[in-house]
Amino acid sequence: MGNQTNLESAIDQLQNVEKQMRLAGDVAGTKKAVTEILQLCFEAKDWKMLNDQILLLSKKRGQLKQAVTAMVQQAMQYIDETPDIETRIELIKTLNNVSAGKIYVEIERARLIKKLAKIKEGQGLIAEAADLMQEVAVETFGAMAKTEKIAFILEQVRLCLDRQDYVRAQILSRKISPRVFEVDPSKEKKKPKEGDNMVEEAPADIPSLLELKRIYYELMIRYYSHNNDYIEICRCYKAIYEIPSVKENPAQWIPVLRKICWYLVLAPHDPMQSSLLNSTLEDKNLSELPKFKLLLKQLVTMEVIQWTSLWNTYNEEFDTEKDMLGGSLGDKAAEDLKQRIIEHNILVVSKYYSRITMKRLAELLCLSIQDAEKHLSDMVVSKALMARIDRPKGVVCFQVAKDSNDILNSWAVNLEKLLDLVEKSCHQIHKETMIHKAALKV
Repeated sequence: MGNQTNLESAIDQLQNVEKQMRLAGDVAGTKKAVTEILQLCFEAKDWKMLNDQILLLSKKRGQLKQAVTAMVQQAMQYIDETPDIETRIELIKTLNNVSAGKIYVEIERARLIKKLAKIKEGQGLIAEAADLMQEVAVETFGAMAKTEKIAFILEQVRLCLDRQDYVRAQILSRKISPRVFEVDPSKEKKKPKEGDNMVEEAPADIPSLLELKRIYYELMIRYYSHNNDYIEICRCYKAIYEIPSVKENPAQWIPVLRKICWYLVLAPHDPMQSSLLNSTLEDKNLSELPKFKLLLKQLVTMEVIQWTSLWNTYNEEFDTEKDMLGGSLGDKAAEDLKQRIIEHNILVVSKYYSRITMKRLAELLCLSIQDAEKHLSDMVVSKALMARIDRPKGVVCFQVAKDSNDILNSWAVNLEKLLDLVEKSCHQIHKETMIHKAALKV
């Protein structure tokens, strides 16, 4: 009881000093007075008094911004010293109330919310933690370090993915441009200002830009895996593969390169897939994975691939991925792999045949006639190739797709050739007539 009385009397004295300093506009004196009041409460371990004093001092008439900032920053150091979770949450909520709507302590508020979200996540309240984090738009904070901003947004994306809110995860991920990871850090240090505010140094626990790049692409892989968007997953692994620390260490780049190869094979055939396929084949590191090099070569070679022999060769490798980086390729991947091989084979057939019977096509694809027709029809619908099926005759006719511009251009070229022939013919007729007239005169 005596200690409580001593604490109250000491705080009363300091409050009088704080009032005099505040009214006099003495910034240094006011800051010293408010921080000493908080220090006394902390040393006495009176957490209720600490919360009350923070609220009371922040609401004082004409309270200086610098004093509020100093008070919030000092109280944040006490969070980890709290005896239990309830006390910690109460202190964080008090500081959140004080910093709400005050632009000069926006960075501190963002850090407080991140701490509170971490506690909520630890309690299993993922949705509540995600909602808390989404309240803060750190991309508008001019004084916050770039790496801290990125780390905060990535935490928002991770929590959205954990609660399976894929739409919001995509919206939040778009706040980070992949180009931001390509900036040279040495040049960034020469620019200490952003707008009119000094940019604060990022806390020690914030990862470096290259580590954040890896985290970003790992989260994007999680997002694209939800939709089985294989080509985008491949591009994410490609970006991780290009990180210097990964490329220098075979233990890290081998599993990443394996994933790049698998997702290239699983991706539907299009110009981007073809470009990535050829650039990956040119990679010297691929010689360390001869099986995967052979797999990619089979895809760029215009030859029919036998699915049974391919699956027998790569079945073991497919199962091994469960223990590799990123885990297994998913239940649907094996079906999609077979689908891609069938599509490749149909494209090969369309290169060598202008007309082919359905029976022969089914034999080449190692499928029944019904399945071969279904796969061919799906490719025509997706505009992967042009084909017409004469079902009564059982014949497939492959033809090159022509758009309206191509048709008009061919008409224009034909007309030009026709007019050129007419002009030459007229010239020859005129020439013959002149020669004939000259001969008559003689």
